[in-house]
Amino acid sequence: MPSNVIKHALLPLALLAAALPTPWAADGPVKSKPAEKGVPILWSDPADIASRNLYYGPGGKEHEPHPPFTFVKEDLEGTNPKFVVKDRDGVKWKVKLGLEARSETAATRLVWAAGFFATEDYYLRDLPVSGMPAKLHRGWKFVDPDGTVHNVRLKREPEGRKKIGIWSWDDSPFTGTRECNGLRTLMAVINNWDLKDVNNAIYRRGPEEIYMVSDLGASFGTPGRSWPRERAKDNLDEFSRAKFVRRLTRDSVDFQAPARPQWEYAVNPKEYFSRFRLEHIGKNIPRADAKWLGDIMSRLSIEQIRDAFRASGYSPDEVEGFSKLIEDRIVVLTDM
Repeated sequence: MPSNVIKHALLPLALLAAALPTPWAADGPVKSKPAEKGVPILWSDPADIASRNLYYGPGGKEHEPHPPFTFVKEDLEGTNPKFVVKDRDGVKWKVKLGLEARSETAATRLVWAAGFFATEDYYLRDLPVSGMPAKLHRGWKFVDPDGTVHNVRLKREPEGRKKIGIWSWDDSPFTGTRECNGLRTLMAVINNWDLKDVNNAIYRRGPEEIYMVSDLGASFGTPGRSWPRERAKDNLDEFSRAKFVRRLTRDSVDFQAPARPQWEYAVNPKEYFSRFRLEHIGKNIPRADAKWLGDIMSRLSIEQIRDAFRASGYSPDEVEGFSKLIEDRIVVLTDM
């Protein structure tokens, strides 16, 4: 049979094969191998808590950023202005500007000290960056003409970790466990009200799947979203006035944080009710689990707690104020 006849005879088969949604073998479709599940981990016992260095936090002094810094790209995710830089060692850092820089840095240290996972964050009062673009989409007001940025949080891009998803407070391998309840309690201790699932991350680290709260910036202010924004986070006056425990029963405790947003946000029903639904995360926590968290944190010295705030750019008066309030909340938990 001539070759051109064979070619035309096989053409419909080739077209059919190209149209198939999956590869085919002689005995049927080739099924892709499902990704191997890792071991989920939310908490590890901080047996060395009394000696943990809360000034440098989970990254330690060895991972602190080293100038000079070079602009890499702008990050348009989330609500806060961010961009990525590279330091002298080639390490990439995500720079967060604005109101959450100090509060997030301090929060990561307390969360890590209690045995939960946290990002490696460092606060810099002044960050000179070379190669800054002529203008950023967000946060340009924080940048000086020479490219210096002030009051920023630098988050180290994790080595050997890959973000593989997010997790839900209501549906995770840890929901209902002592460890998850302890984390819910800790979010109330620091008044972190922005507990949307999208702020929870799962990272793959070798055979492990690390579960963490990856955005802690909405802390140390009011127990719920408020107006103006400056009251809602990183505000010593509001944090000192905020109620900690909302309701206490024989077996459980309801915390004030996260609280529903103020009525000003009712003009945006979608936003209001999405925040309203977060209230349950701070409610109906077994007292025994809250006390468990308190007992862990009671092993921190006042100097360690102060270091968490010193490292985050707070003034001496703010360091004392926030540290004393955290210490008082820990005492409430240990008395559960």
